Amino acid sequence: MSTSKNLLLACLSESNRNLLLSNCVEKSLPLRTSLYKAEESPEFAYFITSGVASVVASTSDGDTAEVGLIGNEGFVGGFHLLGPAKVPTECFIQLEAEGLEISTAHLRHAFRTSPEINGRILEFVQSQGLGLSQVAGCHRFHEAEQRLARWLLMAQDRTHSDVLNLTQEFLGMMLGARRTTVTMIAGAMQDSGLIEYSRGRVRILNRENLIAAACDCYVIMRDLHHHLYEKDIPGWLVSG
Repeated sequence: MSTSKNLLLACLSESNRNLLLSNCVEKSLPLRTSLYKAEESPEFAYFITSGVASVVASTSDGDTAEVGLIGNEGFVGGFHLLGPAKVPTECFIQLEAEGLEISTAHLRHAFRTSPEINGRILEFVQSQGLGLSQVAGCHRFHEAEQRLARWLLMAQDRTHSDVLNLTQEFLGMMLGARRTTVTMIAGAMQDSGLIEYSRGRVRILNRENLIAAACDCYVIMRDLHHHLYEKDIPGWLVSG
């Protein structure tokens, strides 16, 4: 079972990595697979090895907005380990993924009994929490085109691919915008030579200019991502 694609597992000592792996099952995670529901205690957590999971907040009116994403830098289910509070977000697969499934009970036991696993999980959850707060500010202060550029870069950092399969529905949810607005923004970015967009498929054409078009939240969140493991594992694994 390969773990090098999951950065949190890759930086653990061999004994603690094997402790977790002995309770993991490899899983294919198709688009829209639900990893946990709002205010429910999930039976499983997932170490993501490819693809991207979206953390989504919803209102009582049915409006939704993405407030975070998780790729191979960590795992889904961190907040559920910290205490009894009901987590108000939900999480599902946004870009087709693979991962290692582990029961929350087994992961919670390792979290409570292994100082190394405890420390690594807390570091990741801290980074995730800071990222959530940054995204909240991003939604409030930055224009839709800046936010879309930021998200595409973050997704590319985790997938290491120039091509992202994204539905208009999701782009609208992520931006908090109607489909007509998504079409207009994506069209403008395509006209500027940043991306190629057609039928739910985005190809990043010019990463350097896309970074310039993004808000400064991208650099802040990229650094949160990189600084987690830069001293512990080879640089090529964390480079975006």
